[in-house]
Amino acid sequence: MSIQERKKDHVDLTAYSDVFYRKTTGFEAYDFMHNALPEVNPAEVDVTASLLGRTFSLPLFISSMTGGYTEAGSVNSIIAKCCQENNLPFGVGSQRAMLEDERQIESFSVVREHAPDAFISANIGGAQLIGGLNSDKLNLLVNSIQADAIIVHLNPLQELMQPEGDHDFAGIEKGIEYLIANSPVPVMIKETGAGISGSVARRLLAMGADCIDVAGAGGTSWAKVENLRERQKNPMHQFDDWGIPTVECLNQIAPLKDEFRFDLIASGGIRSSFDVVKAIALGADFAATAQPVIHAIKEKGEEGVQELISNWSRDLKYILALLGCKSLNEVHSGLLRTV
Repeated sequence: MSIQERKKDHVDLTAYSDVFYRKTTGFEAYDFMHNALPEVNPAEVDVTASLLGRTFSLPLFISSMTGGYTEAGSVNSIIAKCCQENNLPFGVGSQRAMLEDERQIESFSVVREHAPDAFISANIGGAQLIGGLNSDKLNLLVNSIQADAIIVHLNPLQELMQPEGDHDFAGIEKGIEYLIANSPVPVMIKETGAGISGSVARRLLAMGADCIDVAGAGGTSWAKVENLRERQKNPMHQFDDWGIPTVECLNQIAPLKDEFRFDLIASGGIRSSFDVVKAIALGADFAATAQPVIHAIKEKGEEGVQELISNWSRDLKYILALLGCKSLNEVHSGLLRTV
C-alpha cells in the first residue's frame, strides 16, 4: 500500500471511528479550586503563552495531522489560515511521503501560502533518521514550508501495528542526536499517543532537544487506528490500550526542568480548555491537540475550526477568572484538588 493511501485511512478513521483509548489521560483525577472572591475581570485575563521564544495568543499547538495525499492540501490550508489569523503554532503531518516523492511537496508547501507569518513545524519520523538525515533531505524538510522548528515523532507502537511499518528501531537515538546537531531550527520530540517517560525524556534532553511533547495515552490510540484499517488483515487489538497516560508523563517529565532548559507540551487526549489549564498547573508550558481540530474540519470546515478556537479562548479566560488568576503565569498545582 502507498503512503498516500495510508495517510487518507488515518484521517478518515480519526474523524469518524472509535479510535480512543479505554484508559484515560488522568486529568479526570483533578478538579479546580473554585475562588468565590476572584477579584478578576475575565475581559482582562491574559491567556498568551510562549513556546520556543515566540508568544502566541493561546497555549494551544495544533498538532501534526496530515500531508502527503491529494486531499491533505485542503486540510492543511484550513489549519494554516486559522493559525495565521489567530496567532497559533501548528505542525504539518509526517513529510516522509514528500521526501520519497517530490510530487507530494505541494500538499505541505501550501501552508506557507496561507500562513506567511505563522509558526510552522516540519515533521519527520524517528525511523527516517536512522543513519542520519542527509543535508539535502534536511534542507527540503525545512525549506519546503520555511519551517520554524522540526518535530521528530516517535511511534514504535504504531509502526509495529502496521504491516507496512518500520519495525527496526535500532539507530533512531543516534539519528536524533545527529539531527539536533545539524538542524538550523529548534528540534521538538513528540510521541504519537503512547507517551514519553521521564527516563526517555532525560535521554532526549541530554542530546539537546529543545522541546518535549509528551503525547500521552488517553486520547487517540494509533494502535487502534492501525488495527481498524480495512486493509489490516491481522489486527492486534491486545495492544490498543498500550501507553503511559498523559498526566503520568507530565508528572515524570516536569521535574526535569530543574536540570534542563526546555519547553514541555502536554498532548494526548487534550479535549478542552479545562485540560489545557490542568496541564499547565501540572508543569506544562503549552498544550497541543489534533482530533478536535480534524473533527471540526470534517464537520464545518474553516468555520468549525474558528469556532473551536474562539470557544477555547473564551473558556480559558473564564477558568482563569474563576481561579482568581490574571494570567497563565499565575497557574500552579495548588489550584488543583484531587477528586
